[in-house]
Amino acid sequence: MTGVGAHAQRTFLALLARDLRVLRRDLANFLVRVAVQPLLFVFVFGYVLPRMGAGFTGGGGRPTYTTVLVPGLVASTVLYQGLYTVAIPLVQELSLSSEMEDRVLAPVPVWVLAVAKVVSGSAQALLGAAVVFPLVTLVHAAGQGPRIDVESVPLLAFVLVATCALSACLGLLLGTLAEPRMLNMLFSVVVLPLTMLGCTYYPWSGLDPIPWLKWAVLVNPLVYMSEGLRAALTPEVGHLPTWAFTVALVIGTGAAGSLGVRTFARRVIG
Repeated sequence: MTGVGAHAQRTFLALLARDLRVLRRDLANFLVRVAVQPLLFVFVFGYVLPRMGAGFTGGGGRPTYTTVLVPGLVASTVLYQGLYTVAIPLVQELSLSSEMEDRVLAPVPVWVLAVAKVVSGSAQALLGAAVVFPLVTLVHAAGQGPRIDVESVPLLAFVLVATCALSACLGLLLGTLAEPRMLNMLFSVVVLPLTMLGCTYYPWSGLDPIPWLKWAVLVNPLVYMSEGLRAALTPEVGHLPTWAFTVALVIGTGAAGSLGVRTFARRVIG
């Protein structure tokens, strides 16, 4: 390995180790941030409303609503964690502190710093999915449990890795474009609409009665995350064709990642 390659590898691993140490120190806050919203949502729609007889049941051979919810809530958690763990620290480091300037002084290409951010964010998004999945599968009214049927482990592994990578790449892109004063607006104007229109609480096939919306939501990356996990975890629920969400996740990750690296380099060099 060349000297530059060895420096890049050591710096890359050091950056990941630093992020891991920060995560370990802030683990309690991380768990609360990850678990509270999905847990409350599945408690209301998977336990409270079915107990009230509100029609959220799986009678007549239909899947229970918790079956519909599980993939969407895992996908939304992955998206939120990828954005939050990459974009928020990045905005602060680029605008409010000199930490990024210190990192740029390392004897490695600038893109190594960006890739380290993406890998760290992807890992934390995957950890968030691992925390949320058992919560949203265990909290439900009697007889209303989700039916999880993993027919293809490779498909599940691909979708999880791709969704985590895409969310982190989007975090890198938004973090390099946003200013500190835009942080609050970032999550209220960007994340909330993405979640509500990302097939999180309903399958894409459920939008058949609203054709214009069914096709309009396809610009939302969360749609492909939710539908990919729906195909991998709950195939009995209608979902996008495998080729469609596979192509979208791969192209989306590549496009967001390359644009994010470019804007990152422009910000730290400029």
